Amino acid sequence: MIPLQETIRPSADLRNHYSDISRQCREEKEAVIITVNGRGDTVSLSYEEYKRMKARLELLEILAEAEEDVKNNRVAPIENTFRDLRAILQGE
Repeated sequence: MIPLQETIRPSADLRNHYSDISRQCREEKEAVIITVNGRGDTVSLSYEEYKRMKARLELLEILAEAEEDVKNNRVAPIENTFRDLRAILQGE
């Protein structure tokens, strides 16, 4: 996985250079950190990058839940899982 590049810009740039920031997010696949009074305030991402990050987070949450289930012995034999899936797919 390639780390997301970041650029820091002042909040005035949102008003004065929005199209540049938008292009930078989309074309250069960068996160633009917007500062207010020199401190990080918001982050701008392309919509595609946002969707990718959201999907990764959702997957990590599912994996964390699964890991917790294993730790707490809330598991079932794989045969039961496949049987249940087959029944769902066959409309039973």
